[in-house]
Amino acid sequence: MSDCIFCDIIAGKSPAYKVYEDEAVLAFLDHRPVDNGHTLIIPKKHARNLLTMTPEETADLFRRVPAVIERLRVLDFDGMQEFVHNEAIAHQVVFHTHIHLVPRWEKTQKNMTLQEVWEKLQ
Repeated sequence: MSDCIFCDIIAGKSPAYKVYEDEAVLAFLDHRPVDNGHTLIIPKKHARNLLTMTPEETADLFRRVPAVIERLRVLDFDGMQEFVHNEAIAHQVVFHTHIHLVPRWEKTQKNMTLQEVWEKLQ
């Protein structure tokens, strides 16, 4: 889809720190993270949000969450926050379905750059 930054990332037209990728989804570090390791999981097939996806497409997307969390385990988090915004009224900014995964720690962590987080994931 034109004018979709996430579609550009999938197509390789825009850079991203990729955390996980397979035939159906791409996961990458959020460029404005809430916390270290904040990751977005997106379907490769454009969909505006979960409200526009079929049950099968939604299940297929969420089926990948454990694999992405497994990649993030090297960050040694204490908990994980997951959320999705659907439509502007719910604070969706990029209109391509995406799941936020935000690692959380009991003790405050040093703020890391995206490059530092990505290197830790390698």
